[in-house]
Amino acid sequence: MLHRNLALHTDLYLPRWMYIYWKQGRHHEKVVFDLYYRSNPFSGGYVVFAGLENIVHYLENVSFTEADIAYLKEQLGFEDEFEDVLRNFKFTGSLYSVREGEVIFPHEQVVRIESTIFEAKLFQTALLNIANHESLIATKYARIRQAAPNETLLEGGARRAQGVDAAYYGTRAAYIAGFDVTSLVSAGRDFDVPTGGTMEHADIQFHDDELSAFRSFAEMYPDNTSLLIDTYDTLKSGLPNAITVAKELEAKGHRLKSVRLDSGDLAYLSKRARKALNEAGLDYVKIVVSGDLDEYVIQDLRMQGAEADTFLVGTRGITAYEQPALGMVYKLVAREDESGELKPVIKVSSSKVKTTTPHKKELYRIIDNETKKFKGDYIALADEPVESYTEIDLIDVRDPAFKIKTRNFNVKRLLQPIFFDGKRVYDLPSTSEIRAYHHEQMNGLWEEYKRLRLPEVYSVTFSKPLWDLKLQMIRNTRIFKEV
Repeated sequence: MLHRNLALHTDLYLPRWMYIYWKQGRHHEKVVFDLYYRSNPFSGGYVVFAGLENIVHYLENVSFTEADIAYLKEQLGFEDEFEDVLRNFKFTGSLYSVREGEVIFPHEQVVRIESTIFEAKLFQTALLNIANHESLIATKYARIRQAAPNETLLEGGARRAQGVDAAYYGTRAAYIAGFDVTSLVSAGRDFDVPTGGTMEHADIQFHDDELSAFRSFAEMYPDNTSLLIDTYDTLKSGLPNAITVAKELEAKGHRLKSVRLDSGDLAYLSKRARKALNEAGLDYVKIVVSGDLDEYVIQDLRMQGAEADTFLVGTRGITAYEQPALGMVYKLVAREDESGELKPVIKVSSSKVKTTTPHKKELYRIIDNETKKFKGDYIALADEPVESYTEIDLIDVRDPAFKIKTRNFNVKRLLQPIFFDGKRVYDLPSTSEIRAYHHEQMNGLWEEYKRLRLPEVYSVTFSKPLWDLKLQMIRNTRIFKEV
């Protein structure tokens, strides 16, 4: 893992307000912040939550070095006493989160942090940075897995990622979302992801001829040779030379693993390659296809009968390509009042989607007892006994005119305790365990919500007490503004 102290991985106004609250003697006051997003990326039906492990390591390691303190003092101009406050900084609050690999939806608080305002302010940038990036990339790769449910998927986008961290954690997100193999060695080692790859055009150009390059590979790795066949001419050169090497390997008791197509009409060329390989008695040789692939290209290739056993996805996966950001936000929903009780707070905006949902809340998934499929999600105030309900009205917050009365269901609480009073109370699962959990959750989602284009809208319901509280606070705020 790339464990680092990221205390200064924060926007300057956040430590500035930490200092202001300390000067006012309010830095110990308790608050509740929610992390959520407002709309699905890629015009899709869901998001895959990822980044929790990275968040945990961030919170466990965050502290201010002497160099950090000196730099902040230069920027903010605080007195010497504040230096000791920063020297002793550590996370002492509580954090609740959905599990990594969980399928989530708009307006749901997927991380809840309960701490002092002093701590919560510092964490905003890092938590959003981590969750936004890793969840976006995991969602993109989950969509690609949907487009190729049975084929092997190879992640190979590190060289096109926006930085080292993006490549490293993006590879982890790909594996969680269902990819089988990565080309990135560091991620393979640290996250126990299977590694693999083929060869590049330079390996062929470095030799005097294509056949010599193929033979070099086969000589060194006779049981793991994958030949790139489109450097010069796929059908007239690359494919015949690959068949020659495959026959030479057979004569020595080995088998060519695969051939790879990286350009041209991939559907047409893959079908021609499959036919030629089969006629040569090489039906066991797999075909790898690459070249600016995403879920839409893969879907079209499969519709056109492309003969691909493996799809190698690079740029369009690791960068999320058409969706540069997810848009998760981190909003204050409750604060401690003079009596020490939590008081709900709200931000009211003329843009409806930016009005926040107040108070400390819980998130539940309503699961049909017969089909085991998800019927919808339910957000309630923290003190509501939702798990004892035998009947629930599902009324999506985006379309309150539509109601489904639900019975015979199971209630699953989605927010899990991760830290309590500064101590981690959650055992981090392995990447393989997260991957398996994600697969299980995707199976619980009806296919209509997983469509790549124009999916059905998954129901997210606010309980009546929560909805009433929100409406009343909006009315009170607007009346106050009018006076």
